[in-house]
Amino acid sequence: MTTRLFGQKITRREDPRLLTGHGRYVDDVSGTAIAAAFVRSPHAHADILDIDVTGALDVVGVIAVWTHEDLPGQAAERLPMLIPHPSIVAPHTGYALAKDHVNFVGEPIVMVIAENRYIAEDAANRIEVEYSFREAVVGVEASREGTRIVHEGMEDNVAAHIVQDVGDVDAGLEGAPHVLELDLEFERSACMPMEGKGVVARWDPGEESLEVHSSTQTSTGLRAVLAAKLEIPLTRVEVITPDVGGAFGVKINHPWPEELAVACAARALETTVKWTEDRREHFISSAHERAQTQWVKVGFDDEGRILGLDVKFWHDNGAYLPYGVIVPLNTSTHIMGPYVIPAFRVEYWSLYTNTVMVTPYRGAGRAHAVFMMERTMDAIAAELGLDRTEVRLRNFVRDFPHPMGLRMQDGAEGCIDSGDFVTSMDKLKSIVGWDEFETYREQARSEGRRVGIGLACYIESTGAGPYEGGHIEVESSGRVNVWTGLTTHGQAHATVFAQIVADELGVPLETVHVKTGDTRKLPYSVGTWGSRGAVMAGNALHLTAKKVRQKALRIAGQSLEADPEDLEIDEGMIQVKGDPSASMPLAAVSVLSNPLRYAFDESARAATQFAKDSAEDEPSIGPGEQPGLEEQEFFSPLRSTVANGMHAAIVETDPETADIRILRYCVVHDCGPMVNPLVVEGQVHGGVAQGVGGALYEKMAYDADGQLLNASFMDFLIPFASEVPHVETDHLETPSPLNPLGIKGAGEAGTIPAATAIASAIEDAEGIPIRSMPLDPSTLWHMRTNHTEGEFNRSR
Repeated sequence: MTTRLFGQKITRREDPRLLTGHGRYVDDVSGTAIAAAFVRSPHAHADILDIDVTGALDVVGVIAVWTHEDLPGQAAERLPMLIPHPSIVAPHTGYALAKDHVNFVGEPIVMVIAENRYIAEDAANRIEVEYSFREAVVGVEASREGTRIVHEGMEDNVAAHIVQDVGDVDAGLEGAPHVLELDLEFERSACMPMEGKGVVARWDPGEESLEVHSSTQTSTGLRAVLAAKLEIPLTRVEVITPDVGGAFGVKINHPWPEELAVACAARALETTVKWTEDRREHFISSAHERAQTQWVKVGFDDEGRILGLDVKFWHDNGAYLPYGVIVPLNTSTHIMGPYVIPAFRVEYWSLYTNTVMVTPYRGAGRAHAVFMMERTMDAIAAELGLDRTEVRLRNFVRDFPHPMGLRMQDGAEGCIDSGDFVTSMDKLKSIVGWDEFETYREQARSEGRRVGIGLACYIESTGAGPYEGGHIEVESSGRVNVWTGLTTHGQAHATVFAQIVADELGVPLETVHVKTGDTRKLPYSVGTWGSRGAVMAGNALHLTAKKVRQKALRIAGQSLEADPEDLEIDEGMIQVKGDPSASMPLAAVSVLSNPLRYAFDESARAATQFAKDSAEDEPSIGPGEQPGLEEQEFFSPLRSTVANGMHAAIVETDPETADIRILRYCVVHDCGPMVNPLVVEGQVHGGVAQGVGGALYEKMAYDADGQLLNASFMDFLIPFASEVPHVETDHLETPSPLNPLGIKGAGEAGTIPAATAIASAIEDAEGIPIRSMPLDPSTLWHMRTNHTEGEFNRSR
């Protein structure tokens, strides 16, 4: 029988092509395209009084210069609010090119089209913009005060506000023997994919059609919005996503101003126009994430069991809100984590500031939720003098499914569908040596070293709908072509999806070829985000492969004169169970599935009219059937699955310099049955690397005037390989009842709890409350200086 591939550590099939320089990215597909460059605002908040482009028009090689007034029809209107939500009280989005005002440094104002990017940049530098300056609103505190307003016509800076609650929080707090309050803060950061954004738009004047190559996370979403904004039929727009050099959330927003402006120019000029983002543009005009100010009030009993939890937080969403409030919404719905909390209330305000807008970054608001809940758990343990793991064990959810009582980002009521948190904690303690750590601490102390251990638990809603699809075709050669509407930017889709399809079809893995992100083949898709690829497209392809298999067995049964129920597929051969002599290759079935008039090769001869006896009472293609051995199917879940895990870190803090070094990092992870454990490990390791960056290095530093002070890799620190620890992992595989494969998402698992686990370890090492991340040595050194003895009672 064919070896089952689901669960096997198959090496990534896409890597040889990518590692040998044969990847094909947006910048590689432009051919003879002309180039765009953008004039961007150097000011955070100003009115545009005049734009003088005459200097650019004198540059040889300049083809066109566009301002907002050159944008046609709907393209000149505000960019869409992609995800409306009831909490949004003041929706504001920007324009493809700024109209009248600018609201952050980096906002595009003028587009220059020239023969090449060098000329376009030179011409852009000759354009003069006259401004009337306004005071900038920078940071949560300034926005919350409301003495200065970002958008005209608003009385304050509140973009969104909502309260969700479960149970009677006031009664829970009033009846609690112990009550604590915590003030917490998470700083602004940003993802930095190796490839920035990019778009190539080609207009075909004969067909009146637009073909776009974009480094996007949602080909179908971009296609739909470009058709709407350019006011052309959807069937005249196609979007292809080639290889993508990383995304991490920033490329889920669509359309970016540049994508729309470049598409408009391609149509107006009846040619191909290209724009590739440079690194500074990415820093100052792509999306950021993370900044929140948080307040927690918790009531608990003498055993550390939570009786009531009241949370308020203020979220910095930047100048505009194109992607809605997914980040603060995810924060609010994930705070309870893996715990039974009988009374919970969360209230958030999402606030406008004169800084780059905020959209999801790997983890998308969940890291903030973990910081609140897990810092609270550690504070409870410290207050009662209890072991931090014991407090968590006493609060864990033990019965599944566990309704959460909150409406999640997919619009459905949240429910923890599966898991075993007690077993996960046992595994984590064993891996990291939790119970033996005090012996190690004493040994380190005798050597003049300062060490600490910390942990963080989390849940993550994954696999959100509304749907995803798959298309599978078996060629007459036996080659299996697989399409999904998802885009790919590092998730090993070509490997994982091939494993799922090969298993169901009973064919060798090497015969399966996966293509993604091309609306020409699969125009219906939602996109790659939120740890949904394997859950959504994986299950869609599993169901599609089932349909292909059933069709193949039915056709083969006619040829072999056997009941399809008595047939099986093994290594690409269809045979009678227990009798391999009665068999035929799947490739031959593909030939028979398509009745032909013309024989274009020897295999096709078998499908022509005179190759078999005529069935006078039956048509060649039966009612409801289609020619070819191919099928399409979609998967739509009731609600999101909920993955979970726990991280532990051991850190060393230098007694003199306050330098922070991670000595060990351990992960227990539950994403249900793993299609490919090697890929899951890679996802966790990569996520931890980004989590380490968010914990200790990466912080977007704005001054009071809205100028980004560290807009380069010289100043914005990211961890090198030397700063990322070896990650020790173990897995629990509790199947989800919400999809046929029982799987849950894994892509963001490494990032979500990392900063909090490291904060817990630093707090344990220093005996100082850690209430804000990221944390650098300078900040820690000053915290030591200002710390009052006895303020914090360390308890492991």
